[in-house]
Amino acid sequence: MKINRKQRTANKHKRIRTKIKGVKARPRLTVFRSNNHIYAQVIDDIEQKTVTSSSTQEALIKQSVNTGRNCDAAKMVGESIGDKMIKLGITNIVFDRGGKLYHGRIKVLADAVRSKGLQF
Repeated sequence: MKINRKQRTANKHKRIRTKIKGVKARPRLTVFRSNNHIYAQVIDDIEQKTVTSSSTQEALIKQSVNTGRNCDAAKMVGESIGDKMIKLGITNIVFDRGGKLYHGRIKVLADAVRSKGLQF
């Protein structure tokens, strides 16, 4: 049976998740990219809790951008999640790109988070 693109991405994400763990001192920043929006979550895997999150669905970001499909929206989400992490006192994170290529919207989001002073 032939494996389609979604199954390949899911397999890649499972492989990545076996190697990446977020702890309280260094939580995991995970990114989910859909066709219309981009979502970012900071997760503590030990307690299995989401520390904070941001997406193009938030009211402030939704008002500022026309669509959640472009790099401008990803940059705003990255800056938003970066600000939230700084307020919580998080400076080191583990980046989980969700099986997607480190390119385009994923890269712009990561660069925006780095510009806020967080270290991967």
